[in-house]
Amino acid sequence: MTTPAPSAARPAPRSLGRRLAEAGAALRRLSRTTAVRLSLLYLVVFTAFSLFLVIVVTHDATRIMTRQIHEAIDADVEALQDQYRRGGLVRLVYALEDRSRRPDAGLFYVVDVAGNPIAGNVAELPPGALATDDTAPRSLDYMRFDGGKEIHHVALVRAFALDNGFRVLVGRDIGERERVRAVFRNAFRYVAVLMVVIAGLTWWFLSRRVLRRIDQVSAASRRIVDGDLSGRLPVSGSGDEFDRLAVGLNDMLERIGELMGGVKGVSDAIAHDLKTPLTRLRNRAELALAASDDDDETRRAALEATLEESNALIRTFDALLMISRVEAGRAFTAADPVDVREIAGEVAELYEPVAEDEGGAFTLVADGPVPVSGNRELIAQALTNLVDNALKHGRRDDHAPHVTLTVARAGGRALLSVADDGPGVDPADRQRIFERFARLEASRSTPGSGLGLALVAAVMRLHKGEITVEDAAPGLRIVLSLPVAE
Repeated sequence: MTTPAPSAARPAPRSLGRRLAEAGAALRRLSRTTAVRLSLLYLVVFTAFSLFLVIVVTHDATRIMTRQIHEAIDADVEALQDQYRRGGLVRLVYALEDRSRRPDAGLFYVVDVAGNPIAGNVAELPPGALATDDTAPRSLDYMRFDGGKEIHHVALVRAFALDNGFRVLVGRDIGERERVRAVFRNAFRYVAVLMVVIAGLTWWFLSRRVLRRIDQVSAASRRIVDGDLSGRLPVSGSGDEFDRLAVGLNDMLERIGELMGGVKGVSDAIAHDLKTPLTRLRNRAELALAASDDDDETRRAALEATLEESNALIRTFDALLMISRVEAGRAFTAADPVDVREIAGEVAELYEPVAEDEGGAFTLVADGPVPVSGNRELIAQALTNLVDNALKHGRRDDHAPHVTLTVARAGGRALLSVADDGPGVDPADRQRIFERFARLEASRSTPGSGLGLALVAAVMRLHKGEITVEDAAPGLRIVLSLPVAE
C-alpha cells in the first residue's frame, strides 16, 4: 500500500482585516503624493467654479424668462380688454380663439357668471382659479389639451372680470422655463463628470511624468550623497522647468567636482612639492648643528638659507590662502568700476625696469579707457602674475624676453593680453598650467611654486571672465576677457 506524497505547504490566505489595513496604508501613502493633492485641488476648485457658474446662469436665465412671461401676460390682458371694449363679448371670444390657435399660444379661458366655460384651450382648472382678480401673475396647475390628450401643466396666470360678470383667465405655460433649468442641471452633471475625468487624467499625467522625473532626481541625488560625484541629474531635452533645474544642479555638481578634484590635487601637490623644501630645511638645520663651535660662517650660511627657504614656503601658503579666499568670494569685497588701462599702466611702470635689467623689453599697448566692474587689487594681482610669469619663462636660450601687455576693447568685452617671445607651451599643456602647483618640465629649474596662474584663473572665475591661451609665434599669449562696465 502506497502513501501519497505530502503536498507543498500553501501560505495561509490573508485575513480580510489585514487586506483592509494594507489597502488603507496604500491609500494614505497615495494621499500624501503631490499628484493626488493637485488632482483633488483641481477637482474641488473647478467643480465649485462650475457649480457657481451654473447657478448664476440658471438664476439669470430664469429671471429673464419669468419677466418675459409676465410682460406677455400683461400684454394679452390689455389686448383682450381692448377687444371687449370695442366689440363686446363676441369680439373678445373671437380674439381669444384666434390667440389660442397660435403656435406659441398661451392659456385662455372664459367662463360665465355661473362658472360655465364659454371658450378657451384649457381642459380643466382647479376650483377657485377664477375667483379673484389678479394684479400680478401667479402660479397655477391645470390640464391642457395637447394632441387630443389632457396633460398636466404648470403656468403663470392672471384672472380678471368683465363688467357683465364673465371672468377671463390669461396665462403662459412655464414648461419652457423648467426645460431650460433642466438643461442647465444636465450640463452641470456633464461638467462634473468631465471634471472627474480631467482630475483623473491630471493625476495620471503627474504620476507618470512629473513624479517619475522627481523620482529620477531623488535617485541621482542618493547616488551623489553616497559618494558618486560623477553622477548627474537626468535631462530629457524638453527644456521644461525640470530640465532647467537639472541643468543648474548639474552645473553646480560639476563645480563641486572641480573643487573636490582641486582639493585632492592640492593635497597631492603639497605632499609632493613641499617635501623637497622641507627636506632642505631639515638638512640645513642638521648642517648648522653639525658645524663646529668656531665655524660661525657655516652656521650663518645655513641659517640664511633656512630663512630664505622658510620665506618661500610662507609665500606659497600665502598664495594658497589667497586662491582659497578668491574662490570662496571672501576676497571680493565690492564690485567697483575700474579702468583696466590704468591698472595696466601701473603694472608696466613696475615691470619695465625689471625687464630692462634682464636685458629684455617691456611694451604697453593701450587704447582709451576700458572700464570693468570688479576688484582693482585682484585684477592688478592677476596682471602682475601674468607679466612675472612671462618674464620668468619667456627667455629662449640667450635671448632675453620681450613682453607685450595689450589692453583693448572688443564689443562688450575688455581684453587684456600678455605675450612673450619665448619657447611657448605645448598645446596639450596649455590648460594644465592653470592648475595649482602645475610646473612643466621646462620650468622646473626656475623659482616659483606653480600657483601664480592658478590665482589668475581664480580671479577670472570670480569676475565671470574668460582665459584664452594662444600661440604668439613665437612665444605664448594669454588673453583675459572681462565684461565691460556700462
